Amino acid sequence: MSDHLPRTVLPMPDRPHTGPVTHDVHDPDHRHTPITPLRPPTGAPNVLIVLLDDVGFGASSVFGGPVDTPVAQRLADGGLRYNRFHTTAMCSPTRQALLTGRNHHSVGMGGITELATGVPGYHTVRPNTKAPLPETLRLNGYATAQLGKCHEVPVWETSPAGPFDRWPTGSGFEYFYGFVGAETNQYYPTLYEGTTPVEPSRTPEQGYHLTEDLADRAVDWIRRQHALQPDRPFFMYFAPGATHAPHHAPREWCDRYAGRFDAGWDALREEIFARQKSLGVIPADAELTAFNPEIPHWDEMPDDLKPVLARQMEVYAGFLAHTDHHVGRIVQTLDDLQLLDDTLIFYIVGDNGASAEGTPQGSFNEFINFNGLGALESADFLRARVDEFGTPSSYNHYAVGWAHALSTPYQWTKQVASHWGGTRNPAIVHWPARIAAAGGLRQQFAHVIDVAPTILEAAGLPEPVAVHGVTQAPIEGISLGYTFGDAAAAERHETQYFEIAGNRGIYHHGWTAVTKHRTPWHLVDMQVVAFDDDVWELYGPDDWTQARNLAAEQPQALHRLQRLWLIEATRHGVLPLDDRMAQRCDATLAGRPQLIKGSTQVLFPGMGHLNENSVLSVKNRSHAVTAQIVVPGPGAEGVIVSQGGMAGGWSLYAHKGRLRYCYNLVGLRHFYVGSDTELAPGEHQVRMEFAYDGPGLAKGGTVTLYLDGARAGCGPIAATQPVVFSADEATCVGRETGSPVTPDYPARGNDFTGTIRWVQIDVDAAAGNPEHLIPIEERWRVAMARQ
Repeated sequence: MSDHLPRTVLPMPDRPHTGPVTHDVHDPDHRHTPITPLRPPTGAPNVLIVLLDDVGFGASSVFGGPVDTPVAQRLADGGLRYNRFHTTAMCSPTRQALLTGRNHHSVGMGGITELATGVPGYHTVRPNTKAPLPETLRLNGYATAQLGKCHEVPVWETSPAGPFDRWPTGSGFEYFYGFVGAETNQYYPTLYEGTTPVEPSRTPEQGYHLTEDLADRAVDWIRRQHALQPDRPFFMYFAPGATHAPHHAPREWCDRYAGRFDAGWDALREEIFARQKSLGVIPADAELTAFNPEIPHWDEMPDDLKPVLARQMEVYAGFLAHTDHHVGRIVQTLDDLQLLDDTLIFYIVGDNGASAEGTPQGSFNEFINFNGLGALESADFLRARVDEFGTPSSYNHYAVGWAHALSTPYQWTKQVASHWGGTRNPAIVHWPARIAAAGGLRQQFAHVIDVAPTILEAAGLPEPVAVHGVTQAPIEGISLGYTFGDAAAAERHETQYFEIAGNRGIYHHGWTAVTKHRTPWHLVDMQVVAFDDDVWELYGPDDWTQARNLAAEQPQALHRLQRLWLIEATRHGVLPLDDRMAQRCDATLAGRPQLIKGSTQVLFPGMGHLNENSVLSVKNRSHAVTAQIVVPGPGAEGVIVSQGGMAGGWSLYAHKGRLRYCYNLVGLRHFYVGSDTELAPGEHQVRMEFAYDGPGLAKGGTVTLYLDGARAGCGPIAATQPVVFSADEATCVGRETGSPVTPDYPARGNDFTGTIRWVQIDVDAAAGNPEHLIPIEERWRVAMARQ
C-alpha cells in the first residue's frame, strides 16, 4: 500500500520541474507534469477515534455494564473487543498519549494541564520532537477534524489571545469545534470553532445539549468532505467530554433507568461481575476484588438519602446512553455514505476509570468538593434537589460507590494509575475491510500509546523522521495490527509503566507491581505518606483482576518490578514525583508561566471567554473591581463584568436601575449587596471593594459599593471559594455567557444596556484606594505605559 513519496520527512519537499524549458506552451516540446493533490497511499482508510470521558470498565453493556450502549455493541459485533486496553488514569495524560503515540510524561503531560509545573514531565508543553498524529496525517494528505474536548493546551495559552500552536488547529486538525479545558457545562458550554469563540445555537429551553451539537457538526463535516473531496481519506477525533461531570442529560434519557439502581452499588457490582463472565469479557475464573474499605457499603448509607443516590446513577446512565446514541449518528452517516466498511474506528470507552471525585454522598455541584467545602452540602440540601439532578440548574456528580461499581471487577477508579480500575478501559476496533473476525475478542495487553502506530500502519505511512525541520523521537507505542487477524498472537507490548499523582505501577510479562498513594476523592488538604513509605503490591500473570497480593510471598519478584518501574520512570521523565494537588493550582507555587502578572488588570467591553487562568485571581485576598460606564436615559440594566457561573462566581451588574453585586458560593448561597440610589443617566465610575477577612483560605469579607467615589452600599459575604470557580465558565465584560452567576438576570439577553469604557481589577495593596475612585487620566496613563 505504500508509495514512492519521501514520507519520512514532513512536509515533503516540493519537487521542481526538471523537464525542458520552452519559450511558449505551443512548442511541441512543452511538457509539464499535471498537478496532483497530495493524498495518502492508495488504500489508506478513513479513521474515526471516539474517546469517551470518565467511563469505567464495567459501565457499558458491551462489557457487561448496566448502561445500554447499542452503538458500541454494533461495532463490537462487526469488529473486535479488547479487554486488556489501558489508559493513563487521567484525562489530559491519556489524550496527549493517544494523539502522539508516546507515554504521557514523555510529552510533558504527567498530570492535567491545570496542574502544570516547571518540570519537563509535567510542564504540559508537547516537545516539537514528538509531533502529534493528526499533523503527521495532515502532512500526508488526510483531511482532519476534532470535535469536542481539548484538554492538552497549556493553561497560560488558553485565552482567546493565544498563542495557538498547541490548540487543535495548530496540532494538525484542519477543523475544530469544541471546548478547551477539563470539562464543560453540557447546557451552557464555552465553545470555540477553530480559535474563534462562539455561542451555542440554542438554549437549554430550546433543547440544546452539547453532545448532540457535537454530533451534528461531525455529521456535517463528514458529509461535506465526502461531497467535495470523496477521494481524500479523513481522520476524525470525536471526544465529546461525556460522561465527565457535570452529569447532564435530557430527562427522558435518565428516566429510562428509573428504579434500576435502587438495590445500590454493592448489588450492582455483583451483577456486573456476573454479566462480564457470561459475556466472556473477563475469564470464567476471574475473581471479584474485595470491596474497597474506604468506601461505605450501600447498607451503611442513610435510608432517606438512598433515593438521591439512586437518582445520581440514573442520571449518569442516561448520560452515557445518550452519548452512545449520538455516536451512533456518526456511525450511521458513514454507513449511509457507504464509507463504514473502509473506516478504521477506535471506540475507546473512557479515558480513565470511573470518576470517584464526587464524594461518598455525591454532589449537586462538584465544585463544592473541589474547593474543600463538602461540609456545606448537607443531605437535606441534596434531598431537596433530587428532581434537578441532570438538569440545567445542576452541576452534579455521583457518589464514590457508583464509581467503584462501574470499575468492576477491578480495584480503584480514575486517578489511581496503580490499579486496573483506574487504567483498564474497554476498546472496540471496527474495520470490516481488514478485520474478518467479526465479534472477536482480543486479550493482548494494549495501551493508548498503541493507537497512533496502529493508524500509521493501517494507512501505509512510515513514522516520520523529521517534521517541520525537527528530528523526531521514536513513537513509543506498538501497532495493534498484529492482533487483527490472530487472536492467539503473542503480545508485543510487554512492559508498561503507570503514574498519576504518585499512584504508580508497572506491567511486565503479565506481572504487575503497584502502589496506591493518593485517594481520588480527597482533593484538598489530604495528608499523604512519604513516597518511600508507600506499600507496594504484587500480582501474578494468572490474576486477571489484581485480587491476590503476592508481595509477602514473593518479595524478590516485587523488588525486580520496583526497580523496573524506576528505570522506566527515569527513561520517560516521571521523576521527580509530585503528589501535590491544590498547591499546583497556584502558578507561582507550581513554577509555570502566568498569563497575567502583577496586581492590576484592565479589561475592555466585548472581552469574554476568559477562563480563570486569563484573569487575576481574586480568591483569598482583598480586591476591587472598578468600571467606567455611561448610563443611558432610561436607566441601566445588565452585566458590567462577571466571573464564573451557576456553580460559583461573582457579578457586578445593574438591576432595576441600581448597582448590584452578587457572590455565588458554589451554588449553595447567593450573597447580594445593592446600591442605595439609582444610577442616574450619564457617565459614572462604579466600584466594588472586597475587604477579605483573612489570613487563610475560604474566609468571608465585606463588600462596599461606590458610585463616583461615594459609598453606595455595603454588606457581608460569609465565605468564599478558595480554589476554583469553574473549569470553563468565563469572565465577560458587558454581558455574561454560559450559565448565569445569579438568577437576577437570564442566561441570554443580559447585556449591559449602557456603555462600558473599561473595567479594572485590583488585588491586594493595589485594591486600597482612599478616594475610591480612579482618575480617568491616570487609567489611560497606566494603560499606555503597559504597551
